[in-house]
Amino acid sequence: MQTILEPAAMQTWARERRARGETIAFVPTMGFLHEGHLSLMRMARDRADHLIVSIFVNPLQFAPGEDLATYPRDEAGDLAKCASVGADVVFFPTPASMYPDGFQTRVKPGPLAGPLCGRSRPTHFDGVVTVVLKLFNLVKPQVAVFGRKDFQQLQVIRRMVRDLDLDVEVLGGPIVREPDGVALSSRNAYLTGAERAQAVCLSQSLGLAEQRVASGEATAAQIIELVRAHVTAHPSAEVDYVELVDSEELTPVVGTLTGPCLLALAVRFGATRLIDNRVLVP
Repeated sequence: MQTILEPAAMQTWARERRARGETIAFVPTMGFLHEGHLSLMRMARDRADHLIVSIFVNPLQFAPGEDLATYPRDEAGDLAKCASVGADVVFFPTPASMYPDGFQTRVKPGPLAGPLCGRSRPTHFDGVVTVVLKLFNLVKPQVAVFGRKDFQQLQVIRRMVRDLDLDVEVLGGPIVREPDGVALSSRNAYLTGAERAQAVCLSQSLGLAEQRVASGEATAAQIIELVRAHVTAHPSAEVDYVELVDSEELTPVVGTLTGPCLLALAVRFGATRLIDNRVLVP
């Protein structure tokens, strides 16, 4: 496995492989890797000649007061995990190399970035699509894999790829969970023991909603209230949002469910904000 630090070196490596007719699959990450990331890497590994993983805590997607400085990092552990799944290259740039002096161009996503996490983190997706476009241009993948836990991010990136005619296939990998149902996230490391115990209410509430829909409930307001009530019964939980939206356009579902929709939630446990989701099929 090779570690590449400089964007120009990454681009040269990728250009040479593409010139030989070889294919590249790409998994972008912010590091502090867990089994969810590794599942995406395995998925990517099977779809190309080469697997590239990037590890970059992207400052553009953090607003002032968010956890950029304290975001968990484990460089040695991350490299070992990448090697364990057969990555060919780990791209490990610095903020200064990605955003050198004079950098001023940003990508502005459209309405898909507005609801859900976009309301409480209004500059977040600007930073996401900007760095992803830069990474696509450096790594030159034919295939890129993102996790469905960040469902809105996945849809925003897919839209960018369509709108800008990028020659890359974007795939979504399934959510990986702990045995008790808590979705794997690097930010789980922030949780206290009590907060971690209560965080299971997210997956529990999604399961309750799924059961209720399977039993015939199709009223959006009733489903949302069921989830909100279950989450807020836990004293550490502070709801940011609980919403039912169209799974493609992320527009609110009003009235009754008539087709597959996304139940998405964001909840704070102390200072830690967690997200989770499930697609419901009436």
